[in-house]
Amino acid sequence: MNKKIKKTFITIFLICSLVVLSSCSGETTGGGKKVFKIGVLQLVTHDALDAAYEGFVDGLEEAGLVEDEDFTIDYQNAQGEKANCQTIAAKFVNDNVDLVLAIATPAAQAMASESSEIPILVTAVTDPADAKLVESNEKSGTNVAGTSDLTPVKEQMELLTEILPEAETVAVLYNSSESNSVFQVNLAKEAAEELGLSIIDASVSQSSEIQSVVESLVGKVQAIYSPTDNMIASGMATVSMITQEAGIPVIVGEEGMLSNGGLATYGVNYYDLGKLTSSQAVEIIKENRKPADMPILYLTDFELIINKEIADTLGITIPENLSERATFINQE
Repeated sequence: MNKKIKKTFITIFLICSLVVLSSCSGETTGGGKKVFKIGVLQLVTHDALDAAYEGFVDGLEEAGLVEDEDFTIDYQNAQGEKANCQTIAAKFVNDNVDLVLAIATPAAQAMASESSEIPILVTAVTDPADAKLVESNEKSGTNVAGTSDLTPVKEQMELLTEILPEAETVAVLYNSSESNSVFQVNLAKEAAEELGLSIIDASVSQSSEIQSVVESLVGKVQAIYSPTDNMIASGMATVSMITQEAGIPVIVGEEGMLSNGGLATYGVNYYDLGKLTSSQAVEIIKENRKPADMPILYLTDFELIINKEIADTLGITIPENLSERATFINQE
């Protein structure tokens, strides 16, 4: 082979090799500094999940990381469709992202099914071990770590009886196909039995069923309880339209559900939850830590929040011992 041609061939080979290598694990700045490619897979748009994402990004920046210098974000929303979750997860694998934030259980499960190597941080997942995302919530043992949004379900049921002492029959409204919700519903049923409440199971499998299921409860229950369920959270306006007219109060799993018609909750602050998740992202980016060695993290502070407008609309007087420590929203 002609020496000149051989030299040209070697040069082209080296350039191609560098291009391939640079596409495998993040981009680099002009100074050779790695820029982490973060993919964000969010199940659906609603207040709680949006707040978790916002807290995650703010947490990265508060830790001194600069977008476009230390990390880039490819944000994708699955619009509540599991099939979209799978498509987006496959996209992130093909794009060779360095880290994924998966917001909500179906999003996390889809991403975990696509890759056992890419570090995955989850948030707004009630029990990652129960969802088969980690071997243990104490130490992941997989490529998944992150935070749980487990709320004090028993205390929420007790809150229901404090506000509504005459309640005897309560419906539990949830999406039966979301393991996150089924886990909480089982806790709610245990608490209800201790409190002497009768439970009506009111499950839906798709958002189009919410209206008919809630309408079927009118005249049968004195209250509804709904956990941190993504489908019900997205459909709370529909729930509230029916329950307000029927005079049925709804105790909910998180604050975002209150702004669309829920009455009260002991809630997790999802913005803070997102920030907590970002602390593990910082460890992965700055210290090259592995999710397998990390625990699932939990918030320990829960806030009593009451929708004053809904209470007034339903003619409910909040007991003084609760009013003294509650945060009221929609208060004139």
